[in-house]
Amino acid sequence: MKIVKFEDPGLIEYKSAWDYQEKVFSDYLKIKAENRELPESKQKEIKGKVIFCEHPHVYTLGKSGEQNNLLINDEFLKKIDATYVKTNRGGDITYHGPGQIVGYPLIDLERFNLQVKQYIANLEQSIILTLKEYGIESERMPGATGVWIEAGTAKARKICAIGVKASRFITMHGFAFNVNTNLEYFNHINPCGFIDKGITSMKKELGEEINIEKVKDVVKEKMEEVFGMNLKK
Repeated sequence: MKIVKFEDPGLIEYKSAWDYQEKVFSDYLKIKAENRELPESKQKEIKGKVIFCEHPHVYTLGKSGEQNNLLINDEFLKKIDATYVKTNRGGDITYHGPGQIVGYPLIDLERFNLQVKQYIANLEQSIILTLKEYGIESERMPGATGVWIEAGTAKARKICAIGVKASRFITMHGFAFNVNTNLEYFNHINPCGFIDKGITSMKKELGEEINIEKVKDVVKEKMEEVFGMNLKK
């Protein structure tokens, strides 16, 4: 089991979390570059970090996203106490807010012998296994990242969005997992660019408020299992 540092700052502004990720990401890239010049015995190991947090209401647009998938103007954003940020992750537009677990793994994929595609599949699998613990059946959907319920049917609905960035096998950004999320905020966007798919949460599927701290513990456990990592504070 590879030790990876775990951090949970709680509710944090999206931009603050992004700035922090950028600093860690940059530090790791620097180590990676320095390691190239050193013999294996002198190379530094990038242990990595996994950050779980929640954000105040915010819409984020990925590099491949279309701004017209945000269906409201600045005035309405203020009215619903939300902000809008263009990011450098993959994917289209999504929403983050209280009641949603946002996970930011900053890890060296080479340490885990992973390609980006398999890394994303591992993130999806960690959420699928978490939902199974709560009696919710979920799956992947061809042509769309993330975790879905009743994928491939007219009732297909996304419960976890994934958008990552990787450079020299160092990752940042990650997943947004709807636990007790206020789903009304998704009405103001075409989530992830889809106009014909629904969004859901654990609360909606189970009909009751869920203890988000317990869900975090399960996600951590499943990530440890799937990735072969030991998340330590």
